[in-house]
Amino acid sequence: PNDLPKSVHPGVLSGQAMVDLLDHAKENGYAIPAVNCVSSSGINACLEAARRNDAPIIIQFSSGGSQFYGGKGLSNNNYAAAIAGAVSGAFHVRTMAEQYGVPVILHTDHCAKSLLPWIDGLIAASERYYEIHGEPLFSSHMIDLSEEPIEENLEICAEYLGRMCKIGLLLEMELGITGGEEDGVDNTDVAQEDLYSKPEEIYETYEKLMAVSPMFTVAAAFGNVHG
Repeated sequence: PNDLPKSVHPGVLSGQAMVDLLDHAKENGYAIPAVNCVSSSGINACLEAARRNDAPIIIQFSSGGSQFYGGKGLSNNNYAAAIAGAVSGAFHVRTMAEQYGVPVILHTDHCAKSLLPWIDGLIAASERYYEIHGEPLFSSHMIDLSEEPIEENLEICAEYLGRMCKIGLLLEMELGITGGEEDGVDNTDVAQEDLYSKPEEIYETYEKLMAVSPMFTVAAAFGNVHG
């Protein structure tokens, strides 16, 4: 895309620069690909593709992919290997994104309730990074509590948003259950009406989280996709 906002620069974006890029994509009708990476060579391939197309890109890690990045020989007790792998990958992205000269949003993928200790470790790493550099290590994190009661989903997300927004991290939260099977989660037998986010729940989420910070997005479910 041409004429990117002036705040958008080569390297990892966070805070207002990231929001400016997302707004620009929305206003100009283009999508930014989000690629789950499990190795430094995969990250480099994404950065090269973005440079060849003169385009921004989202690079993201899942919990399992992060553990793989750290090495299967490491113990993953308390998600230690997944935390170390994602942090290592984040530093690689930060180092190489500037070399390739492309804007990158550094994100983490679905994080269910059982995986919250993984995200805790990554937010802590961003807080330490922020103390030195004035920006978080990551750009954003996704917390997917769509299979929990809506009240619990909102309560936990509001708590995380309050912590994350202090250092410029954006929260992506999810409403509704995504159909089909993805990353070991099988929702093929879920009732049809549960595969679509309910407008009233989206409005309730907006009101609850806006009271904390505008630094969030909602991944609403539409059958077997979300966005």
